[in-house]
Amino acid sequence: MTGEQPGAPQTRRGLIGALIDRFGHLVREMSKFATVGGFAFLVDFALFNYLASVRHMPPVAAKTISTVIAATLAFLGNRFWTWRHRQRSHPAREYALFFFFNGVGLGIAVACLAISRYGLGAVWPEVFQTPLADNIASFIVGTGLGTLFRFWSYRRFVFVEAGTPPVPATSRDRESGA
Repeated sequence: MTGEQPGAPQTRRGLIGALIDRFGHLVREMSKFATVGGFAFLVDFALFNYLASVRHMPPVAAKTISTVIAATLAFLGNRFWTWRHRQRSHPAREYALFFFFNGVGLGIAVACLAISRYGLGAVWPEVFQTPLADNIASFIVGTGLGTLFRFWSYRRFVFVEAGTPPVPATSRDRESGA
């Protein structure tokens, strides 16, 4: 006998088990979020290149179309897979907030690129004003920071957890103070 009571919830022993019990759901959410984001990135990349190269669409129009389609797929994947267990609010509200936070995430990537190219590049141009530095600043640092921000903001504001049920009102006799 282990000394556990029948019907008591099973928990893992040790530090690793405690961490898994505490953060396992977060790791699963992050894994799903990364899968959805990776798929959306591939759709964005492939569709942009197809529209710009094969269909000879102007690059800005091609990027706009590919981004909107990829972001819509990411929204659907996150809504119905990553955070399917979360409370649903009005779809238009979720979609608007999703695109707003996507815009902020894009701004983070652009800011990282601008800081690298124009801030650090003014000091050390042969290192920070190169295509390699631009790609590292934009796609690795900027996308990484933007992705962390998006994960946090989607989880906190877009696909919210169900709130605590309201406490029923109690009837109190005001005159007796009870």
